[in-house]
Amino acid sequence: MDATLIVIENDAELARALALVDRLWTSEKPADIARLRAQAQLIAAYEESKWPRRLTRTADLIRYLMDQHELTRADMVPILGTPSRVSEVLAGKKQLSMAMVQRLRARFHVPADLLLPPPRRERASRSTKRAA
Repeated sequence: MDATLIVIENDAELARALALVDRLWTSEKPADIARLRAQAQLIAAYEESKWPRRLTRTADLIRYLMDQHELTRADMVPILGTPSRVSEVLAGKKQLSMAMVQRLRARFHVPADLLLPPPRRERASRSTKRAA
């Protein structure tokens, strides 16, 4: 096979790139394997730019877990504290404490990073010094 990669800028090129991946998938040649990896990264980059992942709100995740485990708000009191705290967390008005995260992890067997908010990006501070 030739050594070109398909740079993806639209859905037609995505279709061509996916077809190329299908053809390269069964090859055992080192050059084809390297090309397959590179093309897969180009596909992933295009898909991420076109369909970015939205972060799930912690409250939505907890409601989903409650639904999957058939739990009520009252069942969440031992995990989150008080009935009012359960309401605040599920309304997104209160963030989880580390103790709550630990109890949720133990109860639902989910990684802590799903329960913690993403780190805030700090803005670069501008220098106020002027050149003399």
